[in-house]
Amino acid sequence: MSQRTDRLDSQLQQELMGLLQREMKDPRIGFATITRVETARDLGHARVWVSVYGSDEERHRSLSALRAAAPWLRRRLGELLKLRHVPELTVKLDESIASGDKVLRILHELDIPEGD
Repeated sequence: MSQRTDRLDSQLQQELMGLLQREMKDPRIGFATITRVETARDLGHARVWVSVYGSDEERHRSLSALRAAAPWLRRRLGELLKLRHVPELTVKLDESIASGDKVLRILHELDIPEGD
């Protein structure tokens, strides 16, 4: 079952990125990237982790737009992937990149080399 969900996660991530880049025209969505997808064991739900570059307000706007678009994204995934049942999508903000940037900024402020 784990291989199946891993494969599905990868397919969902690729297709969602394609939809985000090619088909979504919502101006509220800034520079957003699908960083990972985690599908539940029963394949009924999938958590979609999104990283958004920009200010807190831009992140909030992009996240709201993506959450509002989740039903449309789910329908498009069903068309593209030919799945019998497409998992419900829950969009979450992935702050790991922002956290890494913050650590690097602090290191540079302290003038500590990154490799040490």
